[in-house]
Amino acid sequence: MSIRTIAHALVTFTATSATLAAITLPATAAPSHRHQAAGYAITVDGSRAFAESIAADRHYVYTTSIADGTVYRGHPGARTLEPFLPGGQDNRTQATGIKIAGNRLLVAGAFTGRFFVYTSTGRLVASYTAPDTGEPTLVNDATVTPAGDVYVTDSFRAVVYRIPAAEVNAPADGAHRTLRVAYRLPDYAAGQSNGNGIVATPDGKSLIIGYYYSGALYRLTLATGETRKIAAPALPSADGIARQGNTLYIARAVNNQVDTVRLSDDATRAAVVATRTYPGADTTTGVAVSGNRLLVTNSQMDTYLYGDPQTSPLFTVESLPLG
Repeated sequence: MSIRTIAHALVTFTATSATLAAITLPATAAPSHRHQAAGYAITVDGSRAFAESIAADRHYVYTTSIADGTVYRGHPGARTLEPFLPGGQDNRTQATGIKIAGNRLLVAGAFTGRFFVYTSTGRLVASYTAPDTGEPTLVNDATVTPAGDVYVTDSFRAVVYRIPAAEVNAPADGAHRTLRVAYRLPDYAAGQSNGNGIVATPDGKSLIIGYYYSGALYRLTLATGETRKIAAPALPSADGIARQGNTLYIARAVNNQVDTVRLSDDATRAAVVATRTYPGADTTTGVAVSGNRLLVTNSQMDTYLYGDPQTSPLFTVESLPLG
């Protein structure tokens, strides 16, 4: 997708009923890219994959379709990801953020306001719905703390939801629950996509949250709920985030790039230490680390959100050397 500013674009989607939401993408200057060699494309085997997010462990790589909620899966190193959880199953008609928590798979339901916890074999542990406040919702991404609690962003509501570890690890009985607000976030711009990518800090005591519209990074201290902006360059269109130690890999969707960001030990400051792109980058919304590879989704989100012509008939994930 070319770098551009889209003012008050209408996002049309169907879940239980048709809904409209206004999103303004941030203006971005053309970045200076370093092209990464030795990358290759992994095909996502679906005609409506629109792969928004990605997660990996030593057993599997997963990606999600925002268009129909399908979850795709393949072994690390595979060149194709195949359908694993069919779209529409369990009322999962859209899927954005995906995370792995031990033998649990966590899937955010985007504009439907839903969230799902599955076993690694695909059994539904529980489904969740955002509270009925009358506000638009975009349940977007999640992270897991060392204690096993799950924290979830809602890009249209200035909140972070929490799912306790006991519920995540409960028997797979398909229970339905309401997402519970744990914290409130500052500096939300009404009608914009705000809090998006989320990771826990290395010590597990705080969360790092990236804001899509403003490009700011925030640190939320779990013990107190205090939220402070991290001293860092603005990274507009910051979407999915992966962390290794004090290093963040931030997918910047509109920019078609991944920024490598180094956190200070106290997570109060951050600096961009590298920026990379690659031929064929197409709305890079998700990022994950898999062994010595960096996996980045080519979501073609401009086609899904705005009806632009599809760039490629194939949906892909790019595999890049981590270094």
